[in-house]
Formats: sequence, C-alpha cells, structure tokens
Amino acid sequence: MPTTAPDTVPLPSGERIPLLGQGTWHLGDDPRRRADEIAALRRGLDLGMTLVDTAGMYGSGASEELVGEAIAGRRDEVFLVSKVLPGHADRAGTIAACEASLRRLGTDRLDLYLLHWRGRIPLEETLQGFAELADSGRIRHWGVSNFDVSDMTDLLSVPGGDRVAVNQVLYNPSRRGVEYDLLPWCYRRDIPLMAYSPVEQGRLLRSAALREVARAHGATPAQVALAWVLRKAVPAIPKAGRVEHVEENHAALDLELTTGDLDALDRAFPPPTGPGPLEIL
Repeated sequence: MPTTAPDTVPLPSGERIPLLGQGTWHLGDDPRRRADEIAALRRGLDLGMTLVDTAGMYGSGASEELVGEAIAGRRDEVFLVSKVLPGHADRAGTIAACEASLRRLGTDRLDLYLLHWRGRIPLEETLQGFAELADSGRIRHWGVSNFDVSDMTDLLSVPGGDRVAVNQVLYNPSRRGVEYDLLPWCYRRDIPLMAYSPVEQGRLLRSAALREVARAHGATPAQVALAWVLRKAVPAIPKAGRVEHVEENHAALDLELTTGDLDALDRAFPPPTGPGPLEIL
C-alpha cells in the first residue's frame, strides 16, 4: 500500500502549519551566496513552503538577517520560527534574545519561538519569558528543541508547560531513535515533532538503499529521505540554498513510498529496538 502525507499538520492549538518547510542553518554564512539563498527562500514561499525556521545562533544572527530580507513584503505568508540559546533563557534573557531576533528579521512577531536545547537555567524561568512575549504579541506559540522524553516530562510538570506547541529534533532514516519512545510519547499528547536535518546535511544522499528506491521512482535520494520523514506527519525543514534544490525538495510531497520501499529502508536503517540517548547535531 502506498503511503502519502498530508500537506499540513495541526499544532495543539488547532492551527495548521505546512508539513514541508525551509531550514536556514548555514544560510547567510557566505556573502557570495546571498542572492541565490534569498531567491531559494522566496521560491519556497511561492511553492507553499511557508514554514521558515531560523535561529539567533545561526551565523550569529546572519541567518535571521537573510531571512528578514527574503520575506520582506511577504511576512503574512510565513509561519516564522526562531530560537533562543539555553544560556540566554532566563526570563529577561529570553525576552531580550527574542527582541534581537525580531530586529534582525524585520518583524514584530514570531509565530513560534523555541528553546534551542535544554540548559542549566530552570525551565520555569524560560516559560516566564515565553509567557511575557506571548502576552505582548511578540510570539504566537512557543516550543522546544532537542528535548527527550525526560525533558518533556519535566517541561509538562512546570506550570504552563502544557502549552508547548512543538519539539524540534534530529530525525531522518539514519537517526531513528525517537521512534522508540519520544515520537509515540508526543503523539499521545498531540505535540508534533519537527524534523531538522532530514537528509543528514546531505550525507544520506550517498546511501545505496535510498538511491535504489529513488531509481525505482525516478526520484532523487533527497526526495526519498524527505518522503520517508513526511509520511509520519512529521514536519521537516530541509535547507536549500538554490532554487533548483528547493524545487527538488518540494517534489517530495508527491512521492508515494510503497510498503516494499519502506521494508528496504528498514533493512538499511533498522528501527530502534530499545531506548537510547537523543541524537543531536
């Protein structure tokens, strides 16, 4: 039986976000590529890939500045995501970091603001900052990144922690540990996972198994890897610095993987058989 994915995924609030978005890790690092990268982001918006993920850490703000230029005049089309570093994530630091991101992005609001990973600052303090930002309209939703089940359990024990909208994690055919416990845990609570590095920063393109499945469909290994993630209704945010790369990624939405395809990929990338530490890039 072929497997296909929806085009959008609901947040706990009921709002729906695009299943396939655009990541920006390393975009903005090389000024010589700036025009191509902006064109790629804009092409993604044209194709409906309006979930755009960035972070204050990426290029020390250079990625946010590039995204701000790319979405200028089109802000209302975009579901815009950024992140606060854990070392800045006390109440005041979270607010200050968000305000700096907003300035670089040239906008008055973020649609989703994430704690980039868990640090030493108590979650209660971060949530206080998120709450103030939400009350003032500077963020619409908040979430976390790189949280495992124990982190998520701790988060939900904090007052207001049940308002978490997303947990963004590393997930692709070669990084399947979340399938054992984190993914079902989040499913049961209607908290979506969001997959970063869904093609392992390009390393999966060399996989013989992905290449074989791709040949059978007249597709590319990147499209197979993306379709594999998307079939579980996990939003993915691949990075693309060229228009043709964005168009290649977008075509993954139309790729239907068969049971035979999935079995072949399971043999190449076995699913987890027990719990393990959360993988992070």
